[in-house]
Amino acid sequence: MFIMEKSAEMEVSGSDYLQGIPAYYSFTQKSKIMARQNGIIKIDGTLENLTFYKTQDGNLVKTKSGVSADRIANDPNFQRTRENGVEFGNAATAGKLLRDSVRNLMMNASDNRITSRITQVMTDIKNMDTTSVRGKRTVAVGIGVAAGRALLKGLNFNDSAILGAILYKPYVVNTTTGVITIAGLVPQTDIAYPTGATHLSLTGAMGNVNFATGIWDVRLTNIQNLAINTTSTAVTLTPTALPAGTGTKLFLIKIEFFQLLNAVQYPLKSGAYNTLAIIETA
Repeated sequence: MFIMEKSAEMEVSGSDYLQGIPAYYSFTQKSKIMARQNGIIKIDGTLENLTFYKTQDGNLVKTKSGVSADRIANDPNFQRTRENGVEFGNAATAGKLLRDSVRNLMMNASDNRITSRITQVMTDIKNMDTTSVRGKRTVAVGIGVAAGRALLKGLNFNDSAILGAILYKPYVVNTTTGVITIAGLVPQTDIAYPTGATHLSLTGAMGNVNFATGIWDVRLTNIQNLAINTTSTAVTLTPTALPAGTGTKLFLIKIEFFQLLNAVQYPLKSGAYNTLAIIETA
């Protein structure tokens, strides 16, 4: 039995034979070509024109595309598709460049959707390129304008630990020297720390990322480790050197949490509570 609604979302549920295979199943179709499996029995693999697969969002099913790669590459009717594909590729490449440049920082301070989220931001930055023709717009041009760079400011690498929801004390960034200062930081009242944390570490970074050449240089600051108590500390994070090269200047701050046990500080829950964000661009 099938139950369907005439809308963008369609619920299908029941007990029946699916192409000769007995199964109890139900799924929610989000579009004409993709649906979600919600039933007890999950199917993996391909069945005629349906592909069943597992993702972090659950078990999904999609239909095979009826358009060949050769047609997309050569048919004039797919000109816009080709243009969109080129621009998406540029955004994805720019996103990888950014991730590579701060990989050492984000290894224990990022969520499992960071790749797609950064690609979306890069797509928005690419759209700031108002001089190139369609299909030729790039992140390198879009980020050259203030509005493009502004889209990177405030980017959080761990969506489960937003900097603004963790650090309540204002900070100051010197865009010439890369020095980040926080006056009178009291960890117990100025930091939203997770249960079990006894200490935290603050790290800064300054980088030059050139989205035109693909060259980057990022320099880290000193690490300031503090006990989570009522002691007030003037935090100063200074880069070990100024980054070489040219491009977009990025300034980041990272906060990590630890638990002290027998004189050893252990990372808390594999960094799930750690925050990393781009706090300024230039």
